[in-house]
Amino acid sequence: MAWARSRRREKGVTYTAMYRDPSGRERSAGTFASQRAALRAAQREEARVESGTWFDAAAGKITFRDYVEKVWLPSRHIEVSTMAGYRSYLDKHFLPYFGDLRMYKILPSTVQDWVTQASASGLSPSSIRKYHVMLHSVFKRAVRDRVLASNPCEGTELPKVIAKRTRILTPAECERLLAEVPDRYRLLVMTDIETGLRWGELIALRPRHIDFLRRTFTVEQTIVEVSRKHSPTGERMIVKEYPKDDETRVLRVSQPLLDVIAADIAQRGVGRDDLLFTSTGEADGNPISRNTFRTRVWRPALERSGLDFNVRVHDLRHAHASWLLAGGADLKTVMERMGHSQIMTTQRYLHTLPDAQDKALAAFEAVRFRR
Repeated sequence: MAWARSRRREKGVTYTAMYRDPSGRERSAGTFASQRAALRAAQREEARVESGTWFDAAAGKITFRDYVEKVWLPSRHIEVSTMAGYRSYLDKHFLPYFGDLRMYKILPSTVQDWVTQASASGLSPSSIRKYHVMLHSVFKRAVRDRVLASNPCEGTELPKVIAKRTRILTPAECERLLAEVPDRYRLLVMTDIETGLRWGELIALRPRHIDFLRRTFTVEQTIVEVSRKHSPTGERMIVKEYPKDDETRVLRVSQPLLDVIAADIAQRGVGRDDLLFTSTGEADGNPISRNTFRTRVWRPALERSGLDFNVRVHDLRHAHASWLLAGGADLKTVMERMGHSQIMTTQRYLHTLPDAQDKALAAFEAVRFRR
C-alpha cells in the first residue's frame, strides 16, 4: 500500500512518496510539500507495479556493455557455437555502437540509426535481420528485468530480404566435382552427399556409429568448431554428445558406400572409437577443420571441376534433400533423415533441381492427354 513519510525541516514539513517495488523493497517516488501530492505520486508508482509496467529508473543507468556481459550473456543456456557467434556479433557490431550508452538512453531511433549505418556499411539485409533478432533479445530481457519500460527494438524498420532461387548441384555436376577431390578426402564427400549430414555430424562419425549389418548410421555426436578466444575450454574442437535439436537419428545408407568405408577402416586400422575422418588421415588424427578443408581442398577442387557457380560444402546437404524429394521420397521421411525440426524447412527443397518444372509439366500432360 502506498504511503507518505513526513519529515520536519527548518522551512516546514516535507513528505516522501513511498511504495513497494515488485520484489517488496521500499521505494521513493519523490519528495513533496504536501502529503496529498506525495500520496498521489506513490499511488501512481504502485499502479505501475500492479499493472506490470513499472521499471527501475536507477537500474536503467547501467551501460549496454555491462548489462550484456554481466546479465544477459551469463543467463543464456545455448550451444557453444551459438555463444561464440553471439560474442562475435557483440564485438564486431554492437559494443562499438551501443557499448558505452546507458540502457535508458537507447531509444527506438538509436536502434534505427544502427540499422541505417549497418546497411550503409554493406552489411546484407539478411545479416542485419539476424543481428537484430539478437539485439531484440537483449532488450526483451532488460524489460523483463525492469531495467527498461519498453523494448527499443520494437517497430524497427528493417531492410527487405529478397529471396534468391537456390541453384542445386545436379548428380552429373556432383560427379565432376567429386572426381577433382583428392583421394584422401573423396570418401568424406561421398558420405556427405549420400547422408546429407551437417559438417559437425560428418566429422564426428566413428565406426561404432555404423551398423554394417542393418546398413545404417546413427547420428549421436557432433563436433563444434569455435575460436579458442571464445571457447569455454580453450579447445577449438568441442565434441557434443548429441547433434542439433538434441535428438539422435538413424540413417539408411547404401551397400556400395558401406563397402568403401569398410575397406578404408581396414586399410588405415581405424578403431571402433576413432574418428572416421581426420585432419591427417591417420586413425588417431584430429577432427578436420571446416575452414581448412574449404580453403585447401574444396575450393581448389571446385576450380578444377570447371563448374560455373559457387558450391559450398554445405550445399551437398541441400543437394541430398533435393535429390530425395525429386526421386519421390515423402516429406516426412526426408525431414527425419535431415534432422529438421519443422517440415517447412524440408519443403524448401521441393522443385529445386533444374528439370523439376519439366517433370511437373510432363506429369500434367500425361494426365491431361490420357486416352
